[in-house]
Amino acid sequence: MYTHPKIERFNEEVLSKYHIYNSVFITLPFDSIDNTGVLLPLFTDGCENGFKKQKTPKEIVDFFANKYMQGATESEKIDIMFRFIQFIERQIVLFDAIEDAAFPVVNNMDGRGSLRDIKEKAAVKELGEELISFLENFNVRTVLTAHPTQFYPGSVLGIINDLTDAIRKNNLLEIKQLLAQLGKTPFIQNEKPNPFDEAVSLIWYLENVFYETAGEIVHYLQKNILHGSSINNQLIKLGFWPGGDRDGNPFVTTEITLKVADRLRTSILKCYYREMRNLKRKLTFFEVDVLVAELEHKLYRSVFYSKGEIYITLEEFKSQLNKIRTILIERNQSLYLDELEGLLIKVNLFGFHFATLDIRQNSKIHDAVFKDVVQHYLNSNSTVFPTNYFDLSEDEKFEILSNINGNLDSNVFDNEITRLTLESIQAIKQIQDNNGESGANRYIISNNESALNVMETFALFKLNNWENLSVDIIPLFESVDDLQNAHNIMEKLYSNPAYAEHLVNRNKKQTIMLGFSDGTKDGGYLMANWSIYKAKEELTEMSRKYGIKVIFFDGRGGPPARGGGKTHKFYASLGPKIENKEIQITVQGQTISSNFGILDSCRYNLENLLSAGATNQVFTKDKNLLSVEEKQILDQLAELGYQKYLSFKNHPKFIPYLEKMSTLKYYAKTNIGSRPSKRSKSEHLDFADLRAIPFVGSWSQLKQNVPGFFGVGSALKYFEETDNWNKVQDLYNGSLFFKTLLENSMMSLAKSFFPLTAYMKNDPEFGEFWQIIYDEFLETKRLLLKIAGHKELMENYPDGKASIDIRERIVLPLLTIQQYALLRINELSKAEKPDLELIQTYEKIVTRSLFGNTNASRNSA
Repeated sequence: MYTHPKIERFNEEVLSKYHIYNSVFITLPFDSIDNTGVLLPLFTDGCENGFKKQKTPKEIVDFFANKYMQGATESEKIDIMFRFIQFIERQIVLFDAIEDAAFPVVNNMDGRGSLRDIKEKAAVKELGEELISFLENFNVRTVLTAHPTQFYPGSVLGIINDLTDAIRKNNLLEIKQLLAQLGKTPFIQNEKPNPFDEAVSLIWYLENVFYETAGEIVHYLQKNILHGSSINNQLIKLGFWPGGDRDGNPFVTTEITLKVADRLRTSILKCYYREMRNLKRKLTFFEVDVLVAELEHKLYRSVFYSKGEIYITLEEFKSQLNKIRTILIERNQSLYLDELEGLLIKVNLFGFHFATLDIRQNSKIHDAVFKDVVQHYLNSNSTVFPTNYFDLSEDEKFEILSNINGNLDSNVFDNEITRLTLESIQAIKQIQDNNGESGANRYIISNNESALNVMETFALFKLNNWENLSVDIIPLFESVDDLQNAHNIMEKLYSNPAYAEHLVNRNKKQTIMLGFSDGTKDGGYLMANWSIYKAKEELTEMSRKYGIKVIFFDGRGGPPARGGGKTHKFYASLGPKIENKEIQITVQGQTISSNFGILDSCRYNLENLLSAGATNQVFTKDKNLLSVEEKQILDQLAELGYQKYLSFKNHPKFIPYLEKMSTLKYYAKTNIGSRPSKRSKSEHLDFADLRAIPFVGSWSQLKQNVPGFFGVGSALKYFEETDNWNKVQDLYNGSLFFKTLLENSMMSLAKSFFPLTAYMKNDPEFGEFWQIIYDEFLETKRLLLKIAGHKELMENYPDGKASIDIRERIVLPLLTIQQYALLRINELSKAEKPDLELIQTYEKIVTRSLFGNTNASRNSA
């Protein structure tokens, strides 16, 4: 049977259904919804036509009110805006659910990038043994983070899940009921969630999506590629940040960390218990039934009666399952062996920890903590540190830190940060005792600037009486300068005898984290991406020199500006000079729900990451190698883009523009995450303290998406003007890395809409600054279309472009309302006696509109 092209499948399964089910909203029995449902399409048309005629958001809203709400008071206009916001929020949920339901139809689940694809490719190229070897040595680690870019409360996520199932079954009655439930369910959280709340909401994905999908993927590989043999390698690993990420989050306490670890253990035991109950109905044979009943009973007690007490060990659980397996094979003709193998695979993947809880803290906090610790020893006349320690050189400090040990008591410190930092080290020990070593065995130092940052953290563990350290210390390099110096920092550590001995105990593996978010904020799109690529090459070379297997952990967010976009293509493009034995990647907010929120999308995206590794190491292991000349071109492009971005970032209106013209300050007012929107408590906006999410998100709300393209056009234009265009054109045609880099930038451009803020060009204070952004946007768009040979952005991803276009049309009224509210706030603030109550109401409109805009973009912050 003929399969329709992807865009036709999208139109049939997504677009048509959206129009049908969206009309159902109007028939629902809600107060005032008839009026809202009728007026909103008229307002949407008014926005579209208004922006085409270069009207301002204020003119568009006023024109609409005069035409359709004659004689309306300001209070009535505000009321309809709030109702529009509520209606649009639910339209976005509906569209999300329809896209999720259509996912396996729109996307070819067995096509390029799938496990079936790499299996068949290996068979054709006679690379079966190489593929098996790859699977025995490769890992994918998806790390769910607490970064707040998801505005749906748990109740709404549950409705999306149920609505997706109902749409898949075309059950109109159930769909109507769920839409009615959606209409009456609040989208707003009255209070900020605490880190434990965040953890609980993300554990839902572990239990309901990752548990099943990861097990099925490994099971498929064992049956179809390893011919029934077990994969001894933990192919898919899960990481977890809520409750462990302390960087800039004062609400993550030791109690929360331990509580989250306990919840993770209880959750995986609950998953095993459910599966054992199902097996109990099938494994009713002599001897087997007794073993199964015993395991079920012990798991039940551990989950439902336990106050932290576990009635079965991981070793005992595995041993009993293998005993059952042997009896099934030897005496019961392997009946239901497949189901038992499925459980064994999951136990090998998830142990009693489910996901590894990473602990993270900022190097600047460590500096203060370490000074406090040294001072404590000096005050107590201890000989652990010499009295002149603070005056020593880095090399002299290294010598002392290499031979240090102690048994610190965190309670002797008055400083809360010091006490909590030391307690977090002890908490790791406790979690390892309860959940196994994989429960918590990674300590990440964000904003790592020197080898001393790592060595002092290493010393803190030794001072906590931890001799045979079963924890990986992971430096996170973020700024352009730190990325460029990272290989020198690591050499200093590799050549230190104490740290080298620690690495021997950790199987000669060193994990290094690289941060796209702050890299882009610091150096712009091209420089950040190219600096990370070069850092990986230099770190790989340095690590191989010392016999260390380096593992790169990428702090990638949702949008291209934070390392997102077509992520699997980046990993497929790395080449042999970059170590790629593991793909480790952070996933957050709406990227979790859009890429891993349902079984189909989770399977598709995990398989794509596995496939990217296989492409790099099995099928094209000697390709994707950039030549010296290509690297020189990329160096030049990055430097040109960097200089353009630097002059923009240093513009005197840069910070004022974000403060006065964007939604930056409103992020702090949304109750979506437990973390503050900036690291310091200062009222003054310091760019260095500004978190990447509100920074990138604010540009997204303006529909300007600066971090995803600024400097790209200027860099390409230089090659055009100097008659060297053929160099960048050849690079684009020949390098998957460069092509993916520019394709992701095109996505940022496709999600930009400058008519929304075109009124700013006439602003006496910010007009010139707005024009700088718009000129760079136009130049980048022109040259990206030229290099790709396209007439429109994302031409080669028609279904992706169609999805963006529909989402952007849904939120256009929200964006217009948001800009209108911002303009009114500015107007009202300039009055002699500002109406504070009215200003507060408009501020609420701005905050509420943030929610829908972000959710609709799926990877906008």
